[in-house]
Amino acid sequence: MIGVAVLGSTGTIGDNTLDVLARHPDQFRVVALGARRNLPKLVAQCRRFRPDYAALAEADLVPQLERELRAAGVPTRVLAGEEGIEAIACLPEAPYVMAGIVGAAGLRSTLAAARAGHRLMIANKESLVMSGPLLIAEARAAGATLLPIDSEHNAIFQCMPPASVPGQPPPGVRRILLTASGGPFLEWSAARLADATPDEACAHPKWVMGRKISVDSATLMNKGLEVIEACVLFGLPESSVEVVVHRQSIVHSMVEYVDGSVLAQLGSPDMRTPIAHALAWPGRRESGVQSLDLVKAGVLEFQAPDLQRFRCLALAQEAARAGGLAPAIVNAANEVAVAAFLDGRLNFPGIPAVIESVMTTVQGGPALDLERVLAADAEARRVAHEACGRIAGQSRAPKRGEMGA
Repeated sequence: MIGVAVLGSTGTIGDNTLDVLARHPDQFRVVALGARRNLPKLVAQCRRFRPDYAALAEADLVPQLERELRAAGVPTRVLAGEEGIEAIACLPEAPYVMAGIVGAAGLRSTLAAARAGHRLMIANKESLVMSGPLLIAEARAAGATLLPIDSEHNAIFQCMPPASVPGQPPPGVRRILLTASGGPFLEWSAARLADATPDEACAHPKWVMGRKISVDSATLMNKGLEVIEACVLFGLPESSVEVVVHRQSIVHSMVEYVDGSVLAQLGSPDMRTPIAHALAWPGRRESGVQSLDLVKAGVLEFQAPDLQRFRCLALAQEAARAGGLAPAIVNAANEVAVAAFLDGRLNFPGIPAVIESVMTTVQGGPALDLERVLAADAEARRVAHEACGRIAGQSRAPKRGEMGA
């Protein structure tokens, strides 16, 4: 029986992870659950899975969580704050850790799991974007196993040669073909994009995701962050990672070898596939995912992304080429800009405008340690908040009445 800690258990990744784990009660036990502030959902999860530990990053909610669990007769021990999240990432009785906390907030706990030498299933792409080389080094030093959960990077991992080592160029590989769904705005004109609302940006045509990552998909920043992630994980330069738009979301990514072979991983668009793969690797386990019907899927189409209308992708590619602190700066600026857009304070084209402004203002440099990464992150956020106000004043953000429910 393998113990598992699920960080970000109340999010989409957490839901899907717990669904897969529940299908194999003889193989896995949920030892710990961690969330930011969704107390009702965490209570329900604790009642169902009865973990040894539960952690809430918002410490002020911990007394209420303890009261509700006691009233339900659930003996789960409750931990508070970011320290609590980090603690459950290091538990010796939970050697498998799902790192599913969205954004920079998941960085410390992901690093903690790597230092503990655990099997680290990385759904928190920001940890690789912000401090990828540090994470790779920590994992290597502690003997941790890194397994990507993003559907694209998991697909790439499955297509890589067996001798691949995280952070090192894989033998015989020429390039990675990273597929993108294109999001909900692929066919929209630049003029129409200026009036895009948060609800429209979050209406992804294929995947069910949280609002922040849905907006990232709409701007193609999600794909840009994945370019950075792929460079870190697979030890390749940005020039060897090509983005192709694939609307059907059937081919999750491809790897081209020097002999001309191209290997692809295909499947229904369901996050339970990469989750089940990471839990079972190097074996396989049932995930609950519907079998792929290629006849029904029909034609598979690919096209190049438009870097003029979707500037976020181009900016992320620039950060990938620069390396060092540049990816952390881009990630921080994007998080601030997306939050402003979702709050109705910035229009959709304002997101790349804010990011570009921050990139030209905040100094980069080598990412020598976590302190420098976090300092660059903090400075980029400060500058981004200022840029949001300035850029919003130059354009019209969607009015609250236009934002939908």
